[in-house]
Amino acid sequence: MGTPTGPRARLTTFGHELTEIHQWLREELAQLRADVDAYLDGRAARPRELKAHCLSFCTALTRHHTGEDAGAFPLLGDLHPELRPVIAKLEEDHQLVSSIVRGLEQLLDGITDTPDPAEAKRVRGELDGLSAILESHFTFEERRITAALDALPTEAGTTETLFGLTVGEA
Repeated sequence: MGTPTGPRARLTTFGHELTEIHQWLREELAQLRADVDAYLDGRAARPRELKAHCLSFCTALTRHHTGEDAGAFPLLGDLHPELRPVIAKLEEDHQLVSSIVRGLEQLLDGITDTPDPAEAKRVRGELDGLSAILESHFTFEERRITAALDALPTEAGTTETLFGLTVGEA
C-alpha cells in the first residue's frame, strides 16, 4: 500500500494526524502542569477550574488511547504483522498511563482551597511521572508506526475512528 493519491486522497496522512494529536496533548499537559504549579504555589485560587481542566485532559487522553486500542492498532496489526510486538508495547503503555491518570484524578479529588505542601509534592510528582511516560510513549509510537499509518488508504477510517479524537478536541 502506498500513500493515497488522486481525487479522493486525504489532505494529510494519518501519521501526521497522530503527531498533531500528540502535540496537542503535550501542549494541554504543559498547560495543566502550569495551572497546577500556579495553584499549588499560591499564585491562583481556582481548584474547581483546575480539576475541570485535569478531568478534561484526562478524558481526552483516555479517549485517544482507547481509540487507538480499538481502531488503529488492530488494523495495523492485521496489515503489518511485524508491528504486533510494537503494538503490544504501546497497549501496555496505555494501561500504565491509565493507572497514573486514575491516581491523579483521585489525588485531585482531595485538593482543597488551601494549598498543602505535601499535597503539592504528590500532585507535581504524578504530573512529572505522567509527562515523562507520555513523552517516551508518544515519541516511540511516532517513530515506530507513523510510516505504516501514512500508508493506510483513505478508506481505513477517520482520525476519530483510528485515534479516538481529532486535534483540539476535548
